[in-house]
Amino acid sequence: MIDSHIVYISLGSNTGDRFKNLQDAINLIYLKIGKVDVISKVYNSPSFGFESNDFLNTCLRLETDFQAKEVLKKLLDIEKSLGRVRNKNKGYEARSIDLDIVFYDDEIINTKVLQVPHPEMFKRRFVLQPLFDIAPKLIHPEIKSDISELLYNCEDESTLESINIWLKNPVKQHDFSKYNYIAIEGNIGAGKTSLATKIATDFNAKLILERFADNPFLPKFYEDAQRYAFTLEMSFLADRYQQISDDLSQLDLFKDFIVSDYDVFKSLIFSKITLHEDEFKLYRKLFYLMYKDIPKPDLYVYLYQNTQRLQENIKKRGRDYEQNIADEYLEKINSGYLEFLKSQPDFNVKIIDISDKDFVANREDYLGILDAIC
Repeated sequence: MIDSHIVYISLGSNTGDRFKNLQDAINLIYLKIGKVDVISKVYNSPSFGFESNDFLNTCLRLETDFQAKEVLKKLLDIEKSLGRVRNKNKGYEARSIDLDIVFYDDEIINTKVLQVPHPEMFKRRFVLQPLFDIAPKLIHPEIKSDISELLYNCEDESTLESINIWLKNPVKQHDFSKYNYIAIEGNIGAGKTSLATKIATDFNAKLILERFADNPFLPKFYEDAQRYAFTLEMSFLADRYQQISDDLSQLDLFKDFIVSDYDVFKSLIFSKITLHEDEFKLYRKLFYLMYKDIPKPDLYVYLYQNTQRLQENIKKRGRDYEQNIADEYLEKINSGYLEFLKSQPDFNVKIIDISDKDFVANREDYLGILDAIC
């Protein structure tokens, strides 16, 4: 699992449509770098260190998978795309947008191109005031004082005026409030666990992950499918039924909805492929006895990937017992899912083809999937 980092970014603009420049920068930060958790008020402040137009300043808290130097590079690219031209031979100057990393986790970074925490932040009221709005108790890792103390002791006497227009958080364009329970499904190696985990993290959902790793029959099945198919499918059915029943019945007041990386109906899809006809008929009777009592998802998302991409993903994650899965088996699973989805007119289903996407490495691909879901 990729580690997530907390970054505080200061934003300023004093040329052109200043408010629009800030909003455009925030939208691009969300698109290119990570989830924007919270945005401070916007303040009008005099230029600092040079004579020029007043600035609009704000600050935001960001969650990102990128390392600090990668965040810096992306911020510089965003500045450039919004018309910022940096002149290395000049000091302070007017700018359409200014994006500075104030804090990156609690790290202390001192390189030629990046200093974190920002070395001048505690001297600048236009940084401290918006930062105080969203993180008053945040501790400066070098000075060992929190933001409220730094603001109180700041010698910058500039007068800041808050404006009565709020910047929009782009995360709100992805609205999951209409769902109580979302199931992410897909073939072996499709990326359902990765997507469910990212959605749960970004949108405060309770995460239910299939406990396949604990099943002692799975490696045996891949070695001898005929012998262990029925045992495997029965053990999966029992475990899925118990897990979904238990987790869905436990109300979590601090989560907004539930997202899982499987639906119990996958048991019937896989068993139809792996079991002999007489075994499947028995299995199906047992399945429907259990299935009728299980809550159904409000949304069923199926991640489709072609067989070549599935095999690449399977090889990449490196589970020994999966390395010899045949293309034919994966194709049967895909067909089984698609047949099932077509036969469920009452299901709210979204099939998303991600064969040419990498939503783990490419944030824009991830946001594209969110667009398709929401």
